[in-house]
Amino acid sequence: MILENERRQVAEYGVKLLEAGITVGTFGNLSIYNPEQKLMAISPSGVDYRNTAPEDIVVMTLDGEKMDGKRKPSSEYDLHRVLYQRRRDVLAVIHTHSVYATTLACLHWKIEPVHYIIGYAGHDIPCSPYVQFGTYELAESVYETMGGRNACLMGNHGLLCCGGSLEYTFDIAQQVEFLAQIYYNTRVAGKPILLTEDEVSAVLEGFKAYRQK
Repeated sequence: MILENERRQVAEYGVKLLEAGITVGTFGNLSIYNPEQKLMAISPSGVDYRNTAPEDIVVMTLDGEKMDGKRKPSSEYDLHRVLYQRRRDVLAVIHTHSVYATTLACLHWKIEPVHYIIGYAGHDIPCSPYVQFGTYELAESVYETMGGRNACLMGNHGLLCCGGSLEYTFDIAQQVEFLAQIYYNTRVAGKPILLTEDEVSAVLEGFKAYRQK
């Protein structure tokens, strides 16, 4: 089976998304990119994560050609392949509809540096304009809005995260949902005290040594 290890990880982490409460039903999608083979393994469209086997995971080229898998790929595969095509640091992508991140996306709020956990994503987490789901135009819009960050809110839609492994990208998705809740709560309660540019820069530097190799 082509990309067997990657397909097993995608199937495993699909269930983790449900268990962590950062997506529901069949919503959201996730993928891994293998740069040596220049192929990505992506979750199928509309299949319950708990019923998704490795052979259900779809293998595609970055040109959008299906290479293996008995299902059709996620309708959002362009979101994934655009990042793999243009950013060498990205080897995994997760898209969720987690509640607080999606709430902020529907308000078209960016997440400001209210907590040092912002270091998982960048200096802030922007929100892209609303664009119809499943379109290449959406992928372009989110890519341009995200820049070099590891997370971006998608207007009236949800959250997109990326990273160097599926494990780390899953961690980013969880932490951004936590951060979205904190940011929303502080905005409701009053005016949040934001970290300064220098403080965020120091956090970003600290995060370089935070993760285990």
